[in-house]
Amino acid sequence: MSRDTIVAKRYAKALFEVALQQQQVLEVEQELRAVVSALTGDSDIQKFIVSPNISDEAKRNVLHSSLDGKVSESVLRTVLLLIERGRVELLEDLLNDYRRIQGESLGIADARVYSTYALNDEEKEAVAREFGGRVNKKIRIENFVDPTLLGGLKVAIGDTIYDGSLAGKLERLEQSFNRRVQ
Repeated sequence: MSRDTIVAKRYAKALFEVALQQQQVLEVEQELRAVVSALTGDSDIQKFIVSPNISDEAKRNVLHSSLDGKVSESVLRTVLLLIERGRVELLEDLLNDYRRIQGESLGIADARVYSTYALNDEEKEAVAREFGGRVNKKIRIENFVDPTLLGGLKVAIGDTIYDGSLAGKLERLEQSFNRRVQ
């Protein structure tokens, strides 16, 4: 485990504890996700944030004026602290660790659902109910379109993959035939 990974986990844990005390766990996650998306999604903003030619104070001032009133004080302070300590590159890891800690605390699991088309809300809810019962947690779905599946779904929750895709079923059938022939 790298030093940066450990540091990101510490920041995430501290932020989660503050959010829990303030009863803003879900709001902080949404705000943190929006900040990460804004700071990493625009190449000009990213260049500004990582530029050694711009002082940390100038970066903090710009971010403070941009985020003040739009995100909670705890998220704002965390982002400014990362800038001050030269660790802004940890923001995505911090978000991922925060979501993991939040999930463990609230009994939520993240599922990556691969399908041949984008699932609608009703289909996502059905998948969440089905797999939530299997893992005994509330499921948060992130849907990815994978046209190579041919049909069906592939669901990844943590390190476990549930392959209900047509390609997966055909592969298992082929393996079964091969075992019988040998």
